[in-house]
Amino acid sequence: MRVLGVIPARYSSTRFPGKMLAPILGKPLVLWTYDGAKTSTLLDHLIIATDDERIADTAELHGADVIMTSPSCKNGTERAAEVAKKLHLYDIIVNIQGDEPLINGKIIDALVEDIISHPDAGMATITAPIPSERQWRNADVVKVVTDKNGFALYFSRSPIPHRRNNTIIPQRHIGIYAYRWEDLLRISRLGVSPLEREEGLEQLRALEYGVKIHCHKIPEAEQLISVDREKDIRKVERALKKR
Repeated sequence: MRVLGVIPARYSSTRFPGKMLAPILGKPLVLWTYDGAKTSTLLDHLIIATDDERIADTAELHGADVIMTSPSCKNGTERAAEVAKKLHLYDIIVNIQGDEPLINGKIIDALVEDIISHPDAGMATITAPIPSERQWRNADVVKVVTDKNGFALYFSRSPIPHRRNNTIIPQRHIGIYAYRWEDLLRISRLGVSPLEREEGLEQLRALEYGVKIHCHKIPEAEQLISVDREKDIRKVERALKKR
């Protein structure tokens, strides 16, 4: 199977405008994500998809391949799908959110292997344990609950599941997806679903329309730090300095 990696990168952001070009130890955020993704051994090609010339210029100066996409794309899924429509040679599309500067090839390769090994899944994604009550209640941390076989039942910004007996370790969702080419295009053609609109989570569109999403768990020690707000930059820099 041929695998394409796509890093959707838009300049506008409600919580942190311009974050893709925000410097982290002197290098723009999106380039940390790109360099981390480049260490994958299973990606046949990697592209940055953007509608912003500033991001495109920065990426190309770094040596990255760029495809310009429509500013009307509502989320990373639609932006990745626009790239996939232009490139018909790939079986698996990996959507690597541009605000994951600590991403590495090991995690991407595990995700690709996961979707290949679950032929009934239209999508696969990554989850990790939530280490604290504070994170569990933080609306910026997306929570997920799965069935016994690891398929997603629901994603939410609310603290789920309710911890009545404290017997379940809550899991958080990490913003990276693998799709089968045909499923990605089908999802992108569907309208915004009610739950997607309410929670602001693009993966809920797939669930509402019956696409099965398998979740691959990674250990707490391998957790990534997403950049949702400007204050997250300091957390990432501390983590990078420890490496």
